[in-house]
Amino acid sequence: MSNTTTEPRWLTADEQVSWRAFVTAMTMLSRQLNAEMLSAHDLSMDDYAILAMLSEAPEGRLRFGELADVLRVAKAHITYRFRRLEERGLVERQACATDARGAYAALTADGRSRIEAAAPTHVESVRQHLLDHLTPEQLRVMGEAMTAVVEAECAETPHRH
Repeated sequence: MSNTTTEPRWLTADEQVSWRAFVTAMTMLSRQLNAEMLSAHDLSMDDYAILAMLSEAPEGRLRFGELADVLRVAKAHITYRFRRLEERGLVERQACATDARGAYAALTADGRSRIEAAAPTHVESVRQHLLDHLTPEQLRVMGEAMTAVVEAECAETPHRH
């Protein structure tokens, strides 16, 4: 939504420092958490996110569109990741009784066992690589800031699939 007749709104020096720190931290955190989850549980963070959302859902299942919405990713991404998890016996597709075209992504017993085993690793990684470096006030401010970004982006693009 750029306007070619106006000058770019260049970042100030302070904005540039904050932006680069954010990008660097997110890249480092994503890589570290992903590497630890793969090493300990043979799950990517994408896999973990799907299993976690299903484990928290009523009856351990969600419609594919709901799962994509919750994770803020394209439905095609969920379908791809789901197939890989399905091949490993961690999830299964279930028919929807009220909509013949619809289907649920459901957690299997093996999937529940896997997410329950992986959750402590994930929580410790989050603590070790992020939370332990922040004061309670920094964590509160970060939470408020990221919530503002998510809410603004969700308002602009309610569905990304």
